[in-house]
Amino acid sequence: SRARLLLQEKKSSLLHVCFCSVFYLPPQEDTQGPEASLYSKTLATMDSMLQTLVRSAGTLGILELQNILQLLLPFTNFQLAAVQERALARIASLANFITTYPLLQVCPCFAQATVLRHQCCRTHQFTMLGRLVGHLSLCCTCKDKGSRNEAAEALHHLHTFILQQRSRWPWLHDTGQLQLQEGSQMRQPWQLSPTSYASKIFLMFMKYLQPSDQADIILMAIKSLRAPNAYSISMAAYMVDVLVADPAFQPGQASSPWVPNIVWAIYRNLPSVKAVVALNSLDRALLVLLGKHPREVVSSLLQCSPTCTRVSMAMWKVMLSEPQAVEKVLRELLSMLMNQSLRKTSTSTKDNPRILSLAAARTISEILLQPTFLREVEVIFPQLFLALLFQVSFTTELTLQEVHIFWRKYQQDLLTPIRSAVQSMRLLLGGMGFESQVLAIEAQGGWDALLSTQTHLMGVRIVAREMMKTPRPLRSTIFCHLAELLSVEDPTWEMIAMVFLVEMLGCTDLNEELDRALEIFPIYLQSQCLGMPSLVLRGILRLIEMPDTARKTLVLLPYVMEQLQGADSDASAVALPVLSNMLRLLEGRMPSLTALALADKLQPLFNDDSETVRELSIRLFQNAMGLVVGAEKKKMKKEVWDSLLPLLFHLHDQDKRVAKASQEALCSAGRFLKWRQLVQLAETAQAWRISECLLARNRSRAKDYLHQSQSYLQSPQEPLRREAVRFIGEPRAPGSLPLPGSLWPSTGPV
Repeated sequence: SRARLLLQEKKSSLLHVCFCSVFYLPPQEDTQGPEASLYSKTLATMDSMLQTLVRSAGTLGILELQNILQLLLPFTNFQLAAVQERALARIASLANFITTYPLLQVCPCFAQATVLRHQCCRTHQFTMLGRLVGHLSLCCTCKDKGSRNEAAEALHHLHTFILQQRSRWPWLHDTGQLQLQEGSQMRQPWQLSPTSYASKIFLMFMKYLQPSDQADIILMAIKSLRAPNAYSISMAAYMVDVLVADPAFQPGQASSPWVPNIVWAIYRNLPSVKAVVALNSLDRALLVLLGKHPREVVSSLLQCSPTCTRVSMAMWKVMLSEPQAVEKVLRELLSMLMNQSLRKTSTSTKDNPRILSLAAARTISEILLQPTFLREVEVIFPQLFLALLFQVSFTTELTLQEVHIFWRKYQQDLLTPIRSAVQSMRLLLGGMGFESQVLAIEAQGGWDALLSTQTHLMGVRIVAREMMKTPRPLRSTIFCHLAELLSVEDPTWEMIAMVFLVEMLGCTDLNEELDRALEIFPIYLQSQCLGMPSLVLRGILRLIEMPDTARKTLVLLPYVMEQLQGADSDASAVALPVLSNMLRLLEGRMPSLTALALADKLQPLFNDDSETVRELSIRLFQNAMGLVVGAEKKKMKKEVWDSLLPLLFHLHDQDKRVAKASQEALCSAGRFLKWRQLVQLAETAQAWRISECLLARNRSRAKDYLHQSQSYLQSPQEPLRREAVRFIGEPRAPGSLPLPGSLWPSTGPV
């Protein structure tokens, strides 16, 4: 019982040792001697042992059979003819055995290429059929006649087994006829050359191979194309050609790994393939696979060689050798370039679209050096140009591990990933006839600016300004493509795209195209990306300054007003002049209604940290007072009263422009309220008199004034804090109305 347990646990290793010890024995020159007889008995005993192992496995007999075959197949590749023949003889013996021993647990679905609405357990599948047929077919071309005969014998028995399994499907009535036709062909004498015979037999098995079997044979045949080889290279090439071109071969379905595996096999073995027939076969295989599964082939080759080695470049040239294939490859590379948004941190090329994107940029750079492909490149130039620009931006964010994948090969040339991406842009522009733009960008330091995260956006602006000098059709296409990309938010490249688009707003001959910008601006005015709202507002300001588009921007008025409620001073600094311009464009009652709506949003900005925001908000409030008419005037009075004390304090603002704006706004407030004394005091900047007048005029607002004053006690400006304390704590002048005693706060140190 212990021996049996040991056999179960270490069966594979024991069988391997057994095969080595027997197969590696010296060839028997004397076939009639006692040693030859003993050796024959040993082999017969081995055959009996292997059959016993299959029988004893019970319902798992098919798995046991395949485990044994898996161990035997490597010996069929051995250079010594004796070892090869002995291993093939064991396979032939097992193949003959399964034609007489009923493996009822095996599912006969393997005996035809496709079985609709059928599922079976993997333990019942004959998954080795492809590898077995492939190896045996190649072995039929061995130099050793004995090995060829054993391989043919094994294929004959395997064919019989397949037909037996087909007979278990009741709707297949051709089994008997096939057995007569194909059986006679397999048994015919060697009237053909070994390669021709093997090719004929292989075609007979084609109809029984499922896609996974076909892929197994292709992988094995590709490996057999290397020189030197024990098999016929012509036969291996024939197998690759026939299988890849088979319409039934669809390895890319359901996320199958076979396409990547085949591409990897070609990449690994290509340096050792020397025969012309073999090289031509691999070329055809690449082109056929590309036609069927372009995305999988391109992605797989990028994974094979992210840095575009000599071997991979040879494969790219093959795929680009046919005009109809060039566009497919370029579009797939373009898709890979744009696939930067999946922010995975794995440095595995298989799992990291960031690295595949870098690999695509490197490959495009190499392709652009080939002048024969420029016509196809021109078709997708706008998209490719922007994709490379985004690639430069995204490359600045790479991790050190990701950079190392590329840099270790190109470190001597200092061609880091970002320099490679910039070089690709230069090559693309130069190849498309825009050499003057390349030189102009260089003269302004644009290429160098792109290389640094600190100056990158400046570099993008320089590039955009120079591209504005290209022909109108191209500018229109680039602008529309930018708008299309920005219609879906993507944090990877949306800032770069928006910087470029905003620069292009200066193209006065793109009137119709500029409307696309108005459609996407509301999305990005609400963006949480740092600097995005202020960038969009600058774009709107440009459109307002253009007569043909100025009024169209009014649809954005509600979104621009929302920017005043955020904490972004940069956005507010741009929103305020935008709103000031929009107010002038409004007609009818809209200026009055909008001015009233703006009033309460502007007052919090009077005390903003930015002196620009303080000045602009005060001046816009002053303008708003002059626009309110009719029924809105009564509501506006409350806003004006609320603004008086902040404006009074800002007469002491450290920024002279803010102080000047406050003085002018107080004068306007006095006129709005029809308060002549306030106008006179504001014109002469008598702040201390104004503070007395405020309470004297309206004692009921004492609490409101106190609340407003307290917020200025925390002002970063010392003069404003001092004025707030003075307003709260100084004795009133004779005849004025003092604040109620209960309202005096404890101000603390100022």
